[in-house]
Amino acid sequence: MRVLATAVLTAAFLTPATAHAASPPFSSSVFKATHNSYSGNVDGAKNSVTYQLDHGVRFLEFDVHDNGYATTHDYAVGHDSPGNLVDHSGGNPASNNLRDWLAVVNTWSAQHPGAAPIVVMLDLKDDLTDNPSFAAGNLTALNEELESVFGARLLRARDYPAAQPDVDALRGRVLPLLSGDGGSRTEYKRDVGYHPAVALNGRGQVVEVHDSGAGALWYWTGTYGADGRVTWLRHGKYDSGQTPAVALNDDGDLVEVHQSPSATTLWYHVGKLGADGEITWQASHQYDNGVLPTVAFTDATHLREIHKSQSSSQNWAWNGALASTTVSWTGNAKTSNARFAKATSTSAGRTVSVWTGADGPTSAQTLRADTGQVAGDRIRYRQVAFDEFQQGDSAELQQGALFYGAPATERAFITSARQAGRLVRGWDFDSASQATTPLANYPATNRPYDAWYQNLLTQAGAVE
Repeated sequence: MRVLATAVLTAAFLTPATAHAASPPFSSSVFKATHNSYSGNVDGAKNSVTYQLDHGVRFLEFDVHDNGYATTHDYAVGHDSPGNLVDHSGGNPASNNLRDWLAVVNTWSAQHPGAAPIVVMLDLKDDLTDNPSFAAGNLTALNEELESVFGARLLRARDYPAAQPDVDALRGRVLPLLSGDGGSRTEYKRDVGYHPAVALNGRGQVVEVHDSGAGALWYWTGTYGADGRVTWLRHGKYDSGQTPAVALNDDGDLVEVHQSPSATTLWYHVGKLGADGEITWQASHQYDNGVLPTVAFTDATHLREIHKSQSSSQNWAWNGALASTTVSWTGNAKTSNARFAKATSTSAGRTVSVWTGADGPTSAQTLRADTGQVAGDRIRYRQVAFDEFQQGDSAELQQGALFYGAPATERAFITSARQAGRLVRGWDFDSASQATTPLANYPATNRPYDAWYQNLLTQAGAVE
C-alpha cells in the first residue's frame, strides 16, 4: 500500500514536461537562497521578498516570535524581537504579522506556477512549547496558518514522496521548514508524558490525556481515519494533576478525572469536544479522596467512576449523571470491580490504545498509539512542516530529517550532509571562499545580487 500511495502522489505532482524530459533530482539541486530574507536592505542587500523571488531566490527565511499571539492571533517577524531589522519598503508588508509575509510568497507562487519549489523557513526565535493551547499559538496554530495561507500549493512533510522526486515534479509547490528553537522542533516530531489514557466514541473522535510527570495535565484530540490511523488535531494544557482518565460520548461530551499533583484528592472536569478538535473545558471540582481514578460512560448521560483507596488496595465506585456542565455523583461504595482499562478504548468496532515507549532515539516516555490497523504511531502534531537538523542537534532531530543546516563556515558538515543526499542550507554565505564541493543546496546569503554569488550559482547550475 505504501508503494502504491507514493506512486500515486508522485504522479500527481508531475507536469507534462516531466513526462518527456527528466529534470535534476530535487535533493541534489542548488537554489538561490537568502539569509534573514525579511531584512531586505536593512541588513544586507536583498531588496523585497517579491524582488528576491523575481530574481530566482527559492529559499526564504523568516525569523518568528510568538510574543503577543493571544492578542494578535499571529506570530511576528523580526530578528531579535518583533520588527527588529525588518524592511517594510519595496512592497514588503507594512506589518510584522507572519501571515502577511507568507501571503506575499503565496501570491507570487500563484502567479508563477512553473517556478522551482520555494522553501519557506520559519526560524523559531521563541519556545513554542510553553504555549498551552491553539489559542495561545502552539504548533497546531502554526500548522493551521501554513495550511490556510498556502492551501493546495503547500507540500506537507507527511506527503513528501518516499522516492526522491525531481525538481519539475515539485514546481509550483511551497515547502515549509522549521528551524530555530530546538525544543520546539523536537516537540513537533514527538511528545512525551506519563500515565496516558484515551477515549474513543462511535463517531471516531479521540481524546487522549496524560500528565507531564511534573504536575501538569495535557490533552490531545484526534480522529480515527479510514486507514486506521489517528490524526491528531489539537493539543493543550488543561489543569494540574496526575494519573488522569477520560470518558467520551457520541455527542462529544467528555468527563475527565484525575488525582491532585501532590495529594490524594480526586477531581473531575466536564468538557465539550468541538468539530475542530478543540475542547471547551469547564472548571474542575473535587468529588472524593483516593488514587488512580478511572471513568466510563454507561450510556449517553450516565457514568461510573472507580478508583483505589489512598490507604489500602480497596476499590471504590461512584455513579454519575452528566447534566450540562457538571456531574452529579451518587452511590459511593466499595466495589470488587476492577478499575477501567483507561489506556484502551473501543467503540463501533474500532480500538485505540495509548502507551509510552522509545521510538528509535526518542525518550522512553514518548507517547505512542496503537489501533486495530496501525501499531506504535507517535502521538504528535500533524507533520505539515519539515524539521531542520542542525549541527549539534540531538539524534531525535536527525532521525528522518531531509533538511540539514549549519553556518556556511562549517564546511565539513555541509559536505558530509550533501554527500549523504540531504538538502543542506549554509547560512551567512557571504563569500565565494565559503563554497564547498558539492555546494550547499541553499547557500543562504545576505548579498544575492553580487557578481561573485551570481557567478557561483550559475556555475553550480542553480535551478529557478
